[in-house]
Amino acid sequence: MSEINNPCMTCGACCAYFRVSFYWAESEEAGGVVPQALTEQVTPFLSCMKGTNSKSPRCVALEGEVGQSVSCSVYLNRPTPCREFDQSGLNGVANTACDRARARYGLPPLDVDLPMIDVGSFTPELAEVHQAD
Repeated sequence: MSEINNPCMTCGACCAYFRVSFYWAESEEAGGVVPQALTEQVTPFLSCMKGTNSKSPRCVALEGEVGQSVSCSVYLNRPTPCREFDQSGLNGVANTACDRARARYGLPPLDVDLPMIDVGSFTPELAEVHQAD
């Protein structure tokens, strides 16, 4: 399975279901890489991605339509929760949080028998190739 066929590229449910909270020092203002303009302060120690701190969350960095074709406008500078959130089925391990987010958008759970993929090599350029198809 290539990165272009990564099910995350046609999903995006996690970006439009959960609040993306992270330690405030991950933002640019504090020396991190997450664009400050796309974050909001939640507590003195936590920030979150704008758009995710609501009853109907949707990260401002999410581009495209959930369940169709999506990408992250700050993929290389995304916060830790996004970097650590694995798709369900990755390397044979189910992720119930992924399955729950997908269910919210009427998407089926991912097969836990999916082949191993190197999500670390995914880049925004691959997203552009995928969207051009």
